Formats: sequence, C-alpha cells, structure tokens
Amino acid sequence: MMAPLASRAEKLKQGKALRRRIPRESHAGSKDLRTRDAVAILAESDADRVPELIPERYTRMTANPFAFLRGAAAVMAEDLREHPMVGIPVQAGGDSHLMNFGAFVTPEDNILFDVNDFDETLPGVDFTVDLKRLAASVAVAALSAEASKKRARALAASTAAAYREHMLALSNLSPMEIWHSRVDLEQELKVIESRPLRRKLTAVIATARGSGLDKDDNFPNLVRGKEARIADKPPTIFHLDAHGDAKHRLDAERVFGLYRQVLSPERLRLLERYQLKDLVFKAVGVGSVGTFCCAGLFMSGDDEPLFLQVKQAQRSVLERLGGELAYNGNEGQRVVEGQRMMQSANDIFLGWTEDIDTGRQFYVRVLKNRRLGGVSDLAETESLEDYARLCGRTLARAHARSGDPASIAGYLGKSSAMDDALATFALSYAAQTVIDHAALVKAKGAAVDAKAAG
Repeated sequence: MMAPLASRAEKLKQGKALRRRIPRESHAGSKDLRTRDAVAILAESDADRVPELIPERYTRMTANPFAFLRGAAAVMAEDLREHPMVGIPVQAGGDSHLMNFGAFVTPEDNILFDVNDFDETLPGVDFTVDLKRLAASVAVAALSAEASKKRARALAASTAAAYREHMLALSNLSPMEIWHSRVDLEQELKVIESRPLRRKLTAVIATARGSGLDKDDNFPNLVRGKEARIADKPPTIFHLDAHGDAKHRLDAERVFGLYRQVLSPERLRLLERYQLKDLVFKAVGVGSVGTFCCAGLFMSGDDEPLFLQVKQAQRSVLERLGGELAYNGNEGQRVVEGQRMMQSANDIFLGWTEDIDTGRQFYVRVLKNRRLGGVSDLAETESLEDYARLCGRTLARAHARSGDPASIAGYLGKSSAMDDALATFALSYAAQTVIDHAALVKAKGAAVDAKAAG
C-alpha cells in the first residue's frame, strides 16, 4: 500500500525545518573566486563552436559587465558549485538572466510573460541556483545603469521578495491550478506602478495584437521570386556552403527527417502542409554565439511562410554542480522537456533531432523574437524594479510546476531573511562580474595585439 501524500501544511513545515540545516543567511556568502579563471572556463566550449563566430561571441560579451554575465552561465554554474543547496529540486532553467524572459502570444491570442531560454535547463537542480542568477543579473543591470550599490542591492532584494511572495501564493493552490497558472501580461499592467514600464508593456501588447512581436532586425527576411528564399545578412545570417567541412555543414533532409519522427501525429500532419524551401545559418544570443544554429524556411502550397529554428544543444552548464545531474540522452530532448515543464504555453513545433555525420544534437522550434525589450532601457526609465519583480514572479511560477511550492515557501518564509541574503550575494557577485569582464577584455585585447604583431 502506498504511503499517503503529504499535505500542504506538512510540506510547509518540512521546508521550514530545512532552515536548521541550511540557514537562509548562509546564502549571503560566496567563496573566494580569485583562484579560478573565468576566461578559461568560457574557452572550454570554443572547440565545439563555428570558428569564425567565436570572436563575435567575445565581442558581444566584452561590451559591458551585463553582457558578460549573460554569456557566462558556465562561469556562474562553476561558482555556485560549492554554495549551500537547500535540497528542494526543481526543473531549473539554468540561465535565469533578466534578458531570458519575454512576451509570448498563445494560439488563443493571450499575451503571456514567461521564461524564454532553456539551453541550460536541467531537472533535479536546487531552486536557489536559478534564483541566485536572477538576483545577480538584477544587481549587475542596476550597476551598469549607474545606480548606486545601495540601490542595486535593494533591487535584488525586491526581486527575491517577488519570487518568495508569489511562491507562497502558489503554495495555496491545487496542483492542477498551479500547472495552469500563467503570468498574463495584460493583467500585470494592473499591478505595475512604473508608468514608463506600463507604456512599454502596452506597446508590446499592441504590437503583438498586430502580429509584429515575432520580428526584429535579426529576423530572416523573406525574398519572394520564382523560388522563395532567405536574404543573406552576414555575419549573422548567411547560406551554408554545401561543400564546406563538417563545422559548416548540415544534412537538412536527414536532420528534419529525424525531427519528424518525434512529433506527435497531429503536429506532424500540420508540418506536412509545409515544404522546406531554404536554409541559412543564423547566429543567436550572446552565450550561444558560435553554436550551430540554422533557420529553415518552409512554405505552404499557397506561399505562406513558416520559419523553424534548428539550434545546437550542448551539455548543460548545470552539470558542473555535480551530484547526479548528468543528463543521458539527446541534449535537444533535454531542452524540449525542460521547456515543456517550465513554460505555461509551449511552441507546438518543439522537437529534437541530430546530425549523425557531425554528432551535433539539436532542438527545433518556431523562430521568433520573444524578448520583451532592452533591460538597459528599462533601467534608464527607472522601470527596472517592476520589470525585475515581474521576472521574479515568473520564475516562481515556472519552478512551482516541477518543484514543491509549499516546501519552497516554507523554507523562504514570510520575513525578508532570504531576500536580504540573496541581495548580499547578488551585490558581491556583481563586483566579481566586473572583475571577470575586465579580465576578458584584457585577454582578448592581448590576443588581438599578438595577432597583429605576428
């Protein structure tokens, strides 16, 4: 006979009891990071990237400490390896940077706000890992916008509080209610105090209603003619050389053939109403620059386009945390499973595949620009706090789908103890990020000088 499931009240007590083993204040500390080499950690993944795009990756990361942090998920995962873990696992996003949240339009025409990046997602990870990365990114964003350290710390604390408060609210819902909970962007307008952010969100909603949210300057341009094709826009969008070496080649027919095998029958039936017409390489993100990523143009019989992204999935940086976190299987499948677990409304074309000749593994999704907007703009308009709190609530909702919200709420409590600890950590990590950014700038500058001298 199976043991009865614990009640919410019992789980709250269990979470609270964990404070004796891992005090909330212990999350404020950070180990001495002077002995580790952030630049070397970043370089570990270069061997598996397209060589010509590696300089572009570092160019983007050297822009400022905020851009550096966005591309340095591996560095932060390494740094968190010896941090205190509460012992409440969730499906972690792995890269809960402020820029990895965004707006979505669902098939029902609802406009949602949700987690937007799952390249590093992994199950069984302590909930504090994502929360610390989010808090750190808030502090770095604030300092990059020339806010004071006091203000940056306060913003990180406010973000943690938003997560804590929303997790407590979710803990009072049934599992089914939690699963179906969403962060509706139009509803969020009612609780956001910042007028600039309300105006920005209103504009996003209006754009989405007009079907304009999907495109930006880096979205492929469709050229219609005798045969539809994608316009080249080097160095970020360009056609592959069919006769190039393995690092510059993709067997599209085979890759999409394997992808079709993992689609459910109704989604496969929908895809069959389109035909692949063109394929280009498309550089993406900051940390992802140089990984193999393509955009495929599919057309219906009436010349209606569908763009699908095929993006390389590497091992999650969260495996650096150790323990039993190694994922065995197709890395693209890992990304898809994580996205389905965390997001409230999923892309119907999510799937995974591989290129057997090169050994690369991929996930497939509809190609969209889902980012809400530049965080620097939000900070400049004094909207960062409301935006960061929105991200905190969103992360809580995503964690509650796979984790135990009552246990997390019990550990976090109703006081600001955890908020303060995370704020202290965030400010300390922001200072370290400035040091690491400077080290990367110096290293890349030295490399350029050496190349010129040679």
